[in-house]
Amino acid sequence: MTHTSAPAAPGTASDNPLLDFSGLPRFQDIRPEHVASAVRQLLDENRALIERLTADPAMPTWDGFVEPMNEAGERLGRAWGVVGHLHSVMDVPEWREAYNAMLPEVSRFFAEVGQNLALFEKYKALHDGPEYATLSSTRRLILDHELRDFRLSGAELPDALKPRFKDIQEEQSQLAAKFSENLLDATNAHEELITDEAELAGIPDDARALARASAEAEGKPGWRFTLHMPSYLPVMQYADNRALRERMYRAYATRASEQGKPEWDNGPLIGRMLALRSEEAKMLGYANFAEVSLVPKMADTPAQVLAFLRELAAKAKPFAERDLAELKTFAKADLGLDALEPWDVAYASEKLRQSRYAYSDQEVKQYFPEPKVLDGLFGVIRALYGVDILPDVAPSWDPDTRFFRIEKEGDTIGHFYLDLHARPTKRGGAWMDSARSRHRTAHGTETPVA
Repeated sequence: MTHTSAPAAPGTASDNPLLDFSGLPRFQDIRPEHVASAVRQLLDENRALIERLTADPAMPTWDGFVEPMNEAGERLGRAWGVVGHLHSVMDVPEWREAYNAMLPEVSRFFAEVGQNLALFEKYKALHDGPEYATLSSTRRLILDHELRDFRLSGAELPDALKPRFKDIQEEQSQLAAKFSENLLDATNAHEELITDEAELAGIPDDARALARASAEAEGKPGWRFTLHMPSYLPVMQYADNRALRERMYRAYATRASEQGKPEWDNGPLIGRMLALRSEEAKMLGYANFAEVSLVPKMADTPAQVLAFLRELAAKAKPFAERDLAELKTFAKADLGLDALEPWDVAYASEKLRQSRYAYSDQEVKQYFPEPKVLDGLFGVIRALYGVDILPDVAPSWDPDTRFFRIEKEGDTIGHFYLDLHARPTKRGGAWMDSARSRHRTAHGTETPVA
């Protein structure tokens, strides 16, 4: 099954692929130059809709008020979500510029919506009106959450304070984007180029091959190791070269800090973000931002969270201290490491595992190639949830990305892209974006895509 969209008729909105919502995102067509016009058009459409709905004196209804708001918000969210995703997986100058150029406008819009008292009053009227009792529990909960989010967005603030609150939201969005960019730039900037093969002792063949290919791609001799996980972890776990492990560890631990390039230092950004969060919390009537953060969450107070964490730490600490003491003893007796440093822990742990259990992660690794791991994972999901995960086809942003269909009793209930491999232009870590949320429309139910 191929999920490609038909070409748009000339002159239609979907001449811009970001405005084509007929199916899956047209990743093969979307370019940075499409971003500004598409996002501004959607912002204008949302503002016009809000103006029309808030000017209507009639009692708001779910179908006449909430559904149009949800539909317009979904279109904007899908388009901007694609832009943000491509910025995260293809962080090249063109995409970074396109994303950052529109980020203030998008942040400003959402801040405006959150502070729109007339819109807030419409939601309150529906929530307090006779239709509320006739709604499903899901729709009632949606309305409850809307009112909560309006309050957290400053809708009830005095008009004199709203501009400042809006500025805080906008600046926080820009700081968060800059934080991620600094981290990626600092990660990409460090390399360890090894030209003497003797210095690679202990590093597995597959990690060496990856390092060789990385060096060749850069037109450099020898073996090139970076701070991306597929390159970094094998060095820390297997390299006999302690000096190499130390350099890699220090470089990784100090990424985007005061010890690197000043323009990549996230320290001032963190300080500014904390100050803005504190100011935001106090404007909303909370003692600190932790209280704000917990409003939509399960825990009730910061004290409750801290008590849980302290109890967890107290119970775990004796076992951690025992394991660390055991590792230090082994490292000194068997590896000649009088002092176990942070860059020795993964290496010594692997050696202890081999010594005690006669196996290593590297030996086990051969039994878990990617296809077998995915088959096993999907099998567990099938057993737990009664759904099947099947290969599918869709346009994507990188040839390595795969696409899957989720079925339950033969019906498609969702899709997801799987992008497993590290790249210099891709944000690190394990994370997820939403390409389309599940929602009901006049034409039926749209299934989610992640």
